[in-house]
Amino acid sequence: MIKLFVGLGNPGPEYEDTRHNAGFWWIDALARDWKLHLAPERSYHGLAARTNVGGQTVWLLEPQTFMNLSGRSVAALARFFKIAPKEILVVHDELDVVPGQAKLKFGGSHAGHNGLRDIHAQLGTGDYWRLRIGIGHPGVKSEVVNWVLKKPLREQREAIDDAIVRSLRAVPTLLAGDMTAAMQQIHTHKPPRPKLPRQESAPADKPPG
Repeated sequence: MIKLFVGLGNPGPEYEDTRHNAGFWWIDALARDWKLHLAPERSYHGLAARTNVGGQTVWLLEPQTFMNLSGRSVAALARFFKIAPKEILVVHDELDVVPGQAKLKFGGSHAGHNGLRDIHAQLGTGDYWRLRIGIGHPGVKSEVVNWVLKKPLREQREAIDDAIVRSLRAVPTLLAGDMTAAMQQIHTHKPPRPKLPRQESAPADKPPG
């Protein structure tokens, strides 16, 4: 089962609504659902909350180290409480998934995501669970940094929030350790295709009189 839910983001009001903080948005929503308060934990370099589900201690964590050092926070808490990498779910923004979708996966590379890169390094493995919250891609690699550090358009934020709400419904399944069922729950939804602007049809030519 998942014993540690981690959301990635950057601390501070200037980053609060930026795409890179989608992981924080997810953890905030789960904390609201569970009526938990995330409090500063200096030992774990982040905001954390602890609860009990079915006799098992479960943690929520938002590293406050800035994205590039996220692993420092995750590893500190996981090692102290002897939480194995396979019992960790890291929620993060994902460029290669469109807004409105979320994808659950186990292991794999960090794919250039600086938060995951540091978690890999600090845990010494990539064998942990990830929930990828789609934020879309700007289309040009050189614009990625600007893209993730800017606020999404209103319709994009609404789609991201919808994906967060839907994926939260899989939390009981994640806690039960049925990851195949959790994947099916999270992956079944496909966002609607964007509507194309309506074009007025040209008037038909009149027949020769």
